[in-house]
Amino acid sequence: MAPPTILVVGATGNTGRSTVETLSKLLKEAGASGPFVGHRILALTRSAQGAAAQHLATLPGVEVLELDWSDVDAAWLRAQGVARAFVAAAVDPAQFARESGFLGAALRARVEYVVRVSTTAGNVRPDTEVFYARAHWAVEAMLAAPAFAPLRWTSLQPNAFAAFAFYSAAQFVQKYRQTGAQDGALRIVFDADAPVGVIDSDDIGRLAATLLVREDVAKYNHGKYVVNGPENITGRQVVEMVEKQIGVPVKEVIYNDTSLVTAMAEADPKHRSLFLTIQKSFEGLWRGEAPTSTTSKEVLEVAAPQTTPAASWEKVLKFLG
Repeated sequence: MAPPTILVVGATGNTGRSTVETLSKLLKEAGASGPFVGHRILALTRSAQGAAAQHLATLPGVEVLELDWSDVDAAWLRAQGVARAFVAAAVDPAQFARESGFLGAALRARVEYVVRVSTTAGNVRPDTEVFYARAHWAVEAMLAAPAFAPLRWTSLQPNAFAAFAFYSAAQFVQKYRQTGAQDGALRIVFDADAPVGVIDSDDIGRLAATLLVREDVAKYNHGKYVVNGPENITGRQVVEMVEKQIGVPVKEVIYNDTSLVTAMAEADPKHRSLFLTIQKSFEGLWRGEAPTSTTSKEVLEVAAPQTTPAASWEKVLKFLG
């Protein structure tokens, strides 16, 4: 019989990796006391041979399993002893089908509690044009239905991930270092002046893990929490960070840029129209609707985000090399 288990779906993804690392740390610190003694952390991934999975496998209390979460059913969850779970679904046309199927299985398997990652709070509504935001709304509406009452859940709504926001700017720096020239405009997804509380994915993982090891989660059941980082940043400040790296003024800047989304859409012709709707997802950020002040108080109480925009920027630069 499997020991009681905390399952992490998408364990090698950005938020999943941090969730596993934090869970391992918290359970190790608890030692032989507390309500989660004897629990294991089961890290689910599509590739157990990758570097990220291999790293997670070395952590105390962690087992890595290669399995597509679409194949998980109630019988499997019961056999694995899953008591609590973390889910961060990828942006995918089949997201609702995959996640609703998993959550239905969790309900039937009598999983106690699920923490899931949603998306920008202002986009999670039934009339949004953004396809994956509608899926998140539908998942949350499903979870709030009476039929799902036995399954406790919390939904985290990050307004803007730092890694995505800084990626094109970091590419600009990387290319300048390689060539010594500015090849084209610096493209920034943010508005020049609207403040955005960008969140680092590691902070999302730490928040999720801390919730998962709370003994009493009644206070957080049905919680939909807006998550931002500790500091705001604007498009102009991103330009300043780039100029600090390259040592010269940037010649041309395009704000409110969604070319990364266009590239995503062109890479998947079958779902091109769906992916292009992601361009609409940034409009609330451009209107100044996602500053740090919108962070839910519960987030600050449980595990207040600590990673500054400057620290996230350095991580993206290091990742690109």
